[in-house]
Amino acid sequence: MYPESLKNLIESFKMLPGIGEKTAERLAFFIINEDEDKTSFFSDSIKKAKQNIKKCTICNGITDKEICDLCSDENRDKKTLCVVEDPKSIFLFEKIGTYKGEYHVLEGLISPLDGIDPDDIGISKLIDRIQKNKYNEIIIAVKPSVEGETTALYIKKIIDGMNIKVTRIASGIPIGTDIEYIDSMTLERALNDRKEIA
Repeated sequence: MYPESLKNLIESFKMLPGIGEKTAERLAFFIINEDEDKTSFFSDSIKKAKQNIKKCTICNGITDKEICDLCSDENRDKKTLCVVEDPKSIFLFEKIGTYKGEYHVLEGLISPLDGIDPDDIGISKLIDRIQKNKYNEIIIAVKPSVEGETTALYIKKIIDGMNIKVTRIASGIPIGTDIEYIDSMTLERALNDRKEIA
């Protein structure tokens, strides 16, 4: 029904999360009706993001440099480390503007049922970093799920004996909810009301 190039554009939009057939068609028609400068900027932005975005060598967050801006910032609190499960979570906490410590991004959460163990999520890199730095507190800010609890308890068990306080963000966050869908006020309250893991 559609010309091949338009059909490919629609299929490309359908690859995006939450985009169905109708929305993909609407977006595709919007793109073909835009002027060439805007569509070139759009396509170049996709290419450049894919080519240039990589993991920060320190925190595992995303950056277009070797070391991200947050890890390079000498004004950050070097005594506190917030452990998150994905790079998006860093930006959510930064939008709140109240947390001034460092971050570390895991590569997911421990899930024995899915065959994901500590080695699969980069726990060893986190532990190396903790051992090299003199942190007073490790904040675990992962989603409140079975996998999140398993990961938090595993990290706590490894850190025991290092004389570091390990806290977990408070559960003003509903069980099973991804952090990216939490409003900033709830996220801020959860961060401020964090509790030490017993």
